[in-house]
Amino acid sequence: MILHVNFLPGERAGAAALVGEVVAALESAPADRRMLARLRVHLDWIQYRQSFREAVAVRRAVDCRGAAMPLVELAIDVRQATRAGLAPALAAALEREPGGVALESFGPLRASVIWGFNTLFWQHVAAWEAVSGRPFEHVLPSGRSDANHPQAIADAVADFWTLLRDLEMRNQLPPEIFVLEIGVGTGARAAQWLDRFRELDAERGRGFYPRLRFLLSDYSSRILDRAAQAVRGHREVSSFIALDALNPFKTLAFLRYKLLHIHLTNVYDNLPTDEMVRKDGRFFAVETRAYLPAALAAAIAEEFELPAEELARTIGKFLGVGPDYFPDRRRGVEFWQAVWRAVRLEERLVELEDLAAARLPSGLDPAHIEECVRAAPAEVRFHLSTGAVESFLNTVPLLHPRGFLQVQDIFVTDMDEYRQGFRGPGKLDGSVVNWINGALLREVGARAGYDVHFAPFHYRPDSRTKILYTTQRD
Repeated sequence: MILHVNFLPGERAGAAALVGEVVAALESAPADRRMLARLRVHLDWIQYRQSFREAVAVRRAVDCRGAAMPLVELAIDVRQATRAGLAPALAAALEREPGGVALESFGPLRASVIWGFNTLFWQHVAAWEAVSGRPFEHVLPSGRSDANHPQAIADAVADFWTLLRDLEMRNQLPPEIFVLEIGVGTGARAAQWLDRFRELDAERGRGFYPRLRFLLSDYSSRILDRAAQAVRGHREVSSFIALDALNPFKTLAFLRYKLLHIHLTNVYDNLPTDEMVRKDGRFFAVETRAYLPAALAAAIAEEFELPAEELARTIGKFLGVGPDYFPDRRRGVEFWQAVWRAVRLEERLVELEDLAAARLPSGLDPAHIEECVRAAPAEVRFHLSTGAVESFLNTVPLLHPRGFLQVQDIFVTDMDEYRQGFRGPGKLDGSVVNWINGALLREVGARAGYDVHFAPFHYRPDSRTKILYTTQRD
């Protein structure tokens, strides 16, 4: 048996004592002793209040032809596991499949039904907030978004102003100054940015503000409506555009090479992703299957007076319609929230013959992966950050030759960080959150002609946010 402690030593009190409990529980578990000898045990601390993991879960492996392999992983969430419940949970997990109500078949994480829930949340975020009684930003670790930090915004405006002044001195400043915000949220950051830019323009008298064309974009029309109210004092320079963050270029191709600044906050962490594992010199794809544990499914069916055998079908229909699937809209949101709290992901590892056989996202090839893992630990599980890579590659063609992309998010910038803590997926209210493989984005950016840099977000103590920014290669 190999034990992996996937968090920093001393970070969580009581975790060391739990290791002994795990070993004792495994020794008494009614399982094949040969299987226990091959077992890989992973201890994680899942920092999210809600996640897709049971306290104890088993990951089995299949080869490239679908046949079972000896490899078995046991994943234990130290935050959920209790000493009293550990032994029976281990025994149950080793003896049987998760069971419950399956919402899909095994497949790539990026294709999971959880992304349907994620889309539904942003389409009906106001309805969710009305029932939960709190704005979605209040579930963030600090209770508010780092995007709205006043000093961070002031510094961002100052940096952009320096670029504009330099372009003006070189007679290279375009007549119209295009800026794009992707994923505007409440619009609070855009409003603060515009306020500060206008103040700076008035102080320095350069006349940049009237030339500004600030584009606020999101795929949710309700969020754009909210943002429009936030920036109502800047209507003469603001435009609102519905677009898919995965492919901004599709909507904004007419602005190719014209955008001087593009900004995103907490967008990449909300885009579909896949995961991969390197183990024993081989690569495995992580496949998932969403399900509801049997007890929770039965409770939901009873509470909402639904036939238990029709629950999966009902959820599928609900995702297509939204809260209005129920005659009482509030009741529909309550059903949605109950299902979302209950959703779990069963995982399995699928061996790849080689990296060429992997279903890599557009813009990635085996050489990217090989370069990225060259300095990684021998055994490592990591994100392919499918959506983030796609968004990045479909965004940078919009940049002016002197323009830059800036992304505030939770990035893994060194592959070794994957051994030091849980990196998702987690749940934030009704949405999905994942860390982004910044090391992979750095490689992708280089091949696209951009240097990708990362800086800490030093405006809030203990913030896990990092800032990605690009510079075009000569």
